[in-house]
Amino acid sequence: MEKYTTVDEYISSFPAETQKTLQQLREDIQRMVPEAKQKIGYGIPTFTLNGNLVHFAGYKNHIGLYPGSKAIEVFADKLKGYHTSKGTVQFPIEQPLPMALIKELVDFCVIENLAKVKKK
Repeated sequence: MEKYTTVDEYISSFPAETQKTLQQLREDIQRMVPEAKQKIGYGIPTFTLNGNLVHFAGYKNHIGLYPGSKAIEVFADKLKGYHTSKGTVQFPIEQPLPMALIKELVDFCVIENLAKVKKK
C-alpha cells in the first residue's frame, strides 16, 4: 500500500477520470462542512471535525465513503442500491455520485461528532 502524506498526492495517484470524481467529492464535502480539516488517515483522505468525520477513497470499480457503522445502519434503506459493509458504502465508479445522499450522510456524521463533544 502506498503511503500518502497529502490528500492532493493521494488523488493524483489515480487515473484522470477518477481524480476528477475524487476531487469533486472532496470539494463538495468541504463546502458542506467548511470548518472541517483534511488529512490522510488510515492511508486515505479524511475529513476531521472533533475527531474523524468521514473518509473517502478511490478504487478500480468504485468510490468508497466511510461515514461509520452508525450512519450505515441509520441510512440502510437509502443505501439499498449500493454495496455496504460495517462502516462503508461503495458508489460505482461509472455512475454519478449521489450527492444528496452523501450530504445526508455527512450531515449525520457532523451531528454525531458535535454530540460527542457536548457529552465530554
